Amino acid sequence: MGRLDGKVAVITGGASGIGEATARLFVAEGARVVIADIQDARGAAVAAELGASAVFQHADVTGEGDVKATVDRAVTAFGRLDCMFNNAGLLGTVGPIEDIPVDEYELTMQVLLRSVFLGMKYASPVMRAQGSGSIISTSSVAGIIAGDGPHIYATAKAAVIQLTKSVALELAEHRIRVNAICPGATVTPLVLAGVPNTPQAEDAVKAAFTRYQPIPRAGESIDIAQAALWLASDESTFVTGQAIVVDGGLTTGRPWSKQPPPFRTHTPMRR
Repeated sequence: MGRLDGKVAVITGGASGIGEATARLFVAEGARVVIADIQDARGAAVAAELGASAVFQHADVTGEGDVKATVDRAVTAFGRLDCMFNNAGLLGTVGPIEDIPVDEYELTMQVLLRSVFLGMKYASPVMRAQGSGSIISTSSVAGIIAGDGPHIYATAKAAVIQLTKSVALELAEHRIRVNAICPGATVTPLVLAGVPNTPQAEDAVKAAFTRYQPIPRAGESIDIAQAALWLASDESTFVTGQAIVVDGGLTTGRPWSKQPPPFRTHTPMRR
């Protein structure tokens, strides 16, 4: 028996990175999955590889019609919707606040926040009619602490957490759980898009992330997928309104070996 036997999930941004890892894991655990993405060829290839348990749906998550059509596809293809994973994202606009163009600000917020709102809006009526469901959204540690992401990215991710908490209160009485996952320094295609496409560059990113956090390795897409699996499963039916941090201890503080020596070297106490 798989942990998601009989369940149906929509995963936005499902063609690569965290979304692809989650789609593969969900299917392995018995779910049927709608992979939603703007990467048509890659998304269709992943769905074909996963067989009858997956279908691909082209979806630009900034478009209300596309998000609604994705939820509808889950119902028409598989008969229900048990998990909505609002995962699609981008880094968005970067730079000093005075240099950020308004149109880039708006696009970043549309992809990172408006899409989550739309996913919640259209998944909730289906789940309410069923009397159950799990809505999961990808936030970030950048939404919890400042300095771990560009201004607008961090702002949108913080808003995802607050929207999660607010909607969780509304939907709890319908047995619909609403939670967010906050990845830390995780190596994904989104992160690697900013570096040369070479194994050496990827290794350098992993090394930098390893130095950055207490657990001495970079995060991987499967780490986030495992958290999503738990939130989608019946193992978490008493959990809602939470921002689950999966960050190798990054937000906990400075690694012990990098603490100032007086704090980590024992000296006898004196009266």
